[in-house]
Amino acid sequence: MITVMGASGNTGKVVADQLLSKGEKVRAIGRNAERLNTLRERGAEVATGNAVDAAFLTSAFRGAESVYAMVPPDYTQQDLRSYYARFGESISRAVRNSGIKRMVLLSSLGGELSEGTGPIAGLHDLEERFKKLGVDLLILRPGYFYENFYSELSLIKQQGINGGALEPDVPVPMTATRDIGAVAADELSRNEFRGVTVRELLGPRDYTMAETTRIFGEKIGKPDLKYVRFSDADFKAALLQMGLTQGITEALVEMSHAISARIVRPLEGRNKRSTMPTSFEAFADQLVAAYQAL
Repeated sequence: MITVMGASGNTGKVVADQLLSKGEKVRAIGRNAERLNTLRERGAEVATGNAVDAAFLTSAFRGAESVYAMVPPDYTQQDLRSYYARFGESISRAVRNSGIKRMVLLSSLGGELSEGTGPIAGLHDLEERFKKLGVDLLILRPGYFYENFYSELSLIKQQGINGGALEPDVPVPMTATRDIGAVAADELSRNEFRGVTVRELLGPRDYTMAETTRIFGEKIGKPDLKYVRFSDADFKAALLQMGLTQGITEALVEMSHAISARIVRPLEGRNKRSTMPTSFEAFADQLVAAYQAL
């Protein structure tokens, strides 16, 4: 049995889907039972509840040998690091109390850094906490998600520009979440990782924000679409207007600075194990469909 956290999310759904396709027994965890119906119909056990509840999580882990662990984003939090710490404590207690032997953890490039990386510092804390559990632990460190571009579509539609706090011309390692899920499912199914290991997950090449904006612009018939580097103050104000908390906005700006300064970067570079298949050019077709549906 393999338990999958966040089984209705971008990576977790792919993990659960692919494990079921491989004939594995899967227990899918999520907060919304309806969003897990497709997995239930395919034969997965379903457990619904709050993963910060260690008692719930222990019951969801019990009887499984392996778990795909991740912390879902929550932009209502004031203190992201404390949010990750609460999840980390719940997961740790559940692992100890349930007998889990192996864990695949979704982290991020920069997970080795303890400070100065915004939300990634919380993932660093998880990595360090889980290293002490005595289980076989595989840490996945992907680059910047292609899926982050979904949040920029309204800006493009309404104002005819793209923009953010990242510098426009800095090459950024990026990754499709479906590739992350596929790797996690494969690693859990093959069951070959031992001890504590790290695997970076990088797209075929790096992209700048100016370049991804141009690629997307060409696909929607706007080849001159520009990326604008907003001031930190303007970027924070826009996020606050969208309903994000002050703590979240500050963390996202700090992360943007760390990415732009190449502080958050691959440590091993691209190789056969780290290079994922999906290019931004291919992924952008999904963005186009979402953009046209606005």
